[in-house]
Amino acid sequence: QVQLVESGGGLVQAGGSLRLSCVASGRTFSTHIMGWFRQAPGKEREFVAAIVRGDGTPYYADSVKERFTISRDNFKYTTYLQMNSLKLEDTAVYYCGATTVWGADAYLDTSYTYWGQGTQVTVSS
Repeated sequence: QVQLVESGGGLVQAGGSLRLSCVASGRTFSTHIMGWFRQAPGKEREFVAAIVRGDGTPYYADSVKERFTISRDNFKYTTYLQMNSLKLEDTAVYYCGATTVWGADAYLDTSYTYWGQGTQVTVSS
């Protein structure tokens, strides 16, 4: 089992920045890809970014490229999502996910076995 705890969400004005953190515990050695997804009210959960825990290869949704950066600190079992130039449409609950499956599609939420409880990000005008 892997437990994930997100933090760092909050209220920020458009154009501002936030950094989300996801701390993993338990069988962390089994995780292969760490991902961030988000879900806005009335919408489906959507892919934001992911990173291969081993070699650090990142993946991004087109909507956040050039604005968001995903990184990881394997010694701290922590994955980060640095969010810059935030827009109103970035408002959502952000979830951290982990998959233990090698070769899993990082863009699909069905690839992820473990999820955190989510952290709210609200961008105001």
